[in-house]
Amino acid sequence: MDIREIFLNDQEIQRRRELERLRELGIDPYPAEGYDINITTREIREKFEEGAEGFDQLSLAGRIVSKRVMGKASFAELEDESGRIQLYFNRDEICPGEDKSMYNEVFKKLISLGDIIGVKGYAFITQTGEKSVYVRSFKILCKTLRPIEFPKKADGQVYDVLTDTEQRYRMRYLDLILHPEVRETFRKRTHMVQSMRDFMNAKGYLEVETPILQPLYGGAAARPFKTHHNALDMTLYLRIANELYLKRLIVGGFTGVYEFSKDFRNEGMSRFHNPEFTQVELYVAYKDYEWMMGLVEEMIEHVAIALHGDTKVQVGEHLIDFKRPWKRFSMYEAIAHYTGIDISEMDEAQLREVAKKLDIPIDESMGRGKLIDEIFGEKVEPNLIQPHFITDYPIEMSPLAKKHRSKPGLVERFEGICNGKEICNAFSELNDPLDQRARFEAQLELGRRGDEEAMMLDEDYLRALEFGMPPTAGLGVGIDRLAMIMTNSHSIQDVLFFPQMKPEPKPAIDEVEKFTALGIPEEYVPLIYKAGVWTVAALCETKPAKLHQEICGWNKKLKLGLKNPSLEMVEAWCSQQEASLN
Repeated sequence: MDIREIFLNDQEIQRRRELERLRELGIDPYPAEGYDINITTREIREKFEEGAEGFDQLSLAGRIVSKRVMGKASFAELEDESGRIQLYFNRDEICPGEDKSMYNEVFKKLISLGDIIGVKGYAFITQTGEKSVYVRSFKILCKTLRPIEFPKKADGQVYDVLTDTEQRYRMRYLDLILHPEVRETFRKRTHMVQSMRDFMNAKGYLEVETPILQPLYGGAAARPFKTHHNALDMTLYLRIANELYLKRLIVGGFTGVYEFSKDFRNEGMSRFHNPEFTQVELYVAYKDYEWMMGLVEEMIEHVAIALHGDTKVQVGEHLIDFKRPWKRFSMYEAIAHYTGIDISEMDEAQLREVAKKLDIPIDESMGRGKLIDEIFGEKVEPNLIQPHFITDYPIEMSPLAKKHRSKPGLVERFEGICNGKEICNAFSELNDPLDQRARFEAQLELGRRGDEEAMMLDEDYLRALEFGMPPTAGLGVGIDRLAMIMTNSHSIQDVLFFPQMKPEPKPAIDEVEKFTALGIPEEYVPLIYKAGVWTVAALCETKPAKLHQEICGWNKKLKLGLKNPSLEMVEAWCSQQEASLN
């Protein structure tokens, strides 16, 4: 017995036998040559009418998702990327000669649901009015070795076996096969990104690339992932943001630059957070944060119309309207509005008391800025469903933003918040190198207090500022969170093809030698595995009569030809293991 078959179920074993039979018939189940396609299922459904020309020499390919065999004639459904179409198979059309095996054996017995085939034929309309393809010939393009249970509709109900969200994310390939609406979500995400790129290109901004591996991480308050470069013998970090590199390019003379970047933050995970995420950052010289608010309103309104044909987007139970202008609150105004507490003149000790009064978890590493951020995040942010700009942040919260031109102690910063979460962050960028150095040094002090998200001091960036950076407006937009809103998705995992997951749990399995040490002949061990007994410890928990029945049953089903053990032998195996444990 092939030891790999231990881990296969009945259908998987059957499909491997189908594979062997196809090869015996001289059919390559994985042909190397391409298959020419001249039409999609959608084009047939949308364009074909009775008597229409150009539908008599069709060639299409896809998965078989249903199959109804009815003697000499059969129906099946084929699904490609654009949808499904019914196929009609006639034995004498497929096999015009004496040899009918291509229909009687290959189609009827050796093609299973999920197999990928190519068909050639012509379009017609059945007596029930369904547009279909009359198949003249077909070719197997890929034999699947795992069963695919496609959702079924009955009595108005949809029966779907892949409903566990963890399994859907872990096996995204299967999720995409079974759920066309998931494919549509990712098409919308791509369309969203492209509409943003088109918008910024039309403004004349240059798309650029900056390093992912960085000797110093910066541009945000976050804990990084750390790695090591062997050739240079130095520590490197996966970037948490690309801000400091993009601003170096503004120093170098570019007027407007942007980058769609993969960033990495070694923090907690939730339905709003993935350790690997995408954002777009944009920096435009000679502009400020007030100007940037107008650009954000214009761009997100543009995105909503591009995807939905309207500024209004349904998100859960809320109809969110991105039409300009958005409502605006300063940070202090928003906290006062939703808590009834004016914190604008409070020091760190007073803010700690407010946090405790509001039952907000805090720790000793948090400085004034972090405390304000926690209060805002807990008591204000969840209430901001329609698009809002929160402006004028305390200086302690924003080490890279320029001091407010008229409000001491604040900086020129805003966040765009929608559906209770931040979707973008922007500054009038700090271009005073001496002020920037002082802010970095304050961050170092927070790091010494235990704040793992405090920024590092980047001497090269400070040197760049000393060569002069013009007044600049900077923006970062979270692509994943914006995609959640634009596709009406509940979780960030729904808009990531392959979200980060915990390792897949695997059952503990004892090696064959542990079973043979109990006197069990080696040839019976695979049958014990097939019975679901994976460890010798499990033997004493197994009823001997049931195990005996399972061993004999699998011996027959797998046609191994072994002599079945007696019930007394199986009882001895189980009792011997129980005795060894005692």
